[in-house]
Amino acid sequence: MAFLTFDGVGVTALAAAVPHTVIENLKYTRYFPEDQVREVVEKIGIYERRFADEKTCSSDLCFAAAEKLIADNNIDRSEIDLLIFISQTADYRMPATSVLLQDRLGLPNSTIAFDINLGCSAFIYGLTVAFSMMKNTGLRKALILDGETRSKVYSPKDRRSAFLFGDGGVAALVERDEKFGTSYFSLNSDGSRGDLIKINGGGYRMPSSAETIKEKVVDEYGNIRSDEQGYMNGGDVFNFVIREIPKDIQKLIAFSGQDIQTMDYCVFHQANNFINSYLAKKLKLDTTKIPSTIAKYGNTSSVSVPLTIVDQLKNKMDGDKKLFLSAFGVGMTWANAIVPFVDCKISDVAEV
Repeated sequence: MAFLTFDGVGVTALAAAVPHTVIENLKYTRYFPEDQVREVVEKIGIYERRFADEKTCSSDLCFAAAEKLIADNNIDRSEIDLLIFISQTADYRMPATSVLLQDRLGLPNSTIAFDINLGCSAFIYGLTVAFSMMKNTGLRKALILDGETRSKVYSPKDRRSAFLFGDGGVAALVERDEKFGTSYFSLNSDGSRGDLIKINGGGYRMPSSAETIKEKVVDEYGNIRSDEQGYMNGGDVFNFVIREIPKDIQKLIAFSGQDIQTMDYCVFHQANNFINSYLAKKLKLDTTKIPSTIAKYGNTSSVSVPLTIVDQLKNKMDGDKKLFLSAFGVGMTWANAIVPFVDCKISDVAEV
């Protein structure tokens, strides 16, 4: 069990950016009849999403969020010593997108910059990396940029994923300060479940070819996608969630000596409404403490936890707040955390 603790480091500011194009799921009927669409949408609870246009990448959304964070908090760019870019929809196979953002944001050449390619749990993983590096070095400020354009990954002709995913980007500023107290993390992975959420084609195991980009019927229900578009086994993912996530949450609570009922807010990965309702019921949580953005942004992968904080808790984070963060997904990986926030400055969500 990978438990980690950190003292005196935390998130001091957050900002987010989403595409300006709103997709209304109930009107997303080009490939499916209206009655099927309504059935799916009402089950998953996702009514709107944001889609980036063909020229907008995850880095553009992160850049907009970072610029807003820097401007709103009057941050000296020369003091940003670390930049972590989190995404599975990077600009290029090489170079790393973080390095391009270092230059684009006008950060000094002394800035440490690298990418994290993970899935839906990646923001919590990224926090542990930033917290660890900040705590054990003389770094002054760290910038975590987390962005996804999942709308470009999944087939609109595959009903099992066509209504789930949206795009967004966030920026988080991490600093050292004793006021934050202790944070607790649990990080986990199980590659034996790697086939549950996957893109088979386009990498170096199955390089791009005329065959990998060709659309094909993939099941008896007539769903269509190419090998370079993502798929998800929703039933097995749900079984994984109900088996692993509550158990790990309880283990982290026991390790930390905390009480989840005393958390100010519990922020879950925005996978779908049914899963989060199950987790809330299983853990006997006060639903007023569980902010949600599923209905308006859909599943934005690793962006969903910080985007939900920015969108739903902007005017609720004054003073000392203790948040429970939980995310799971592709890999499979899952992560849970107890993170103190102290007067975290949250910007309005920007549109790009």
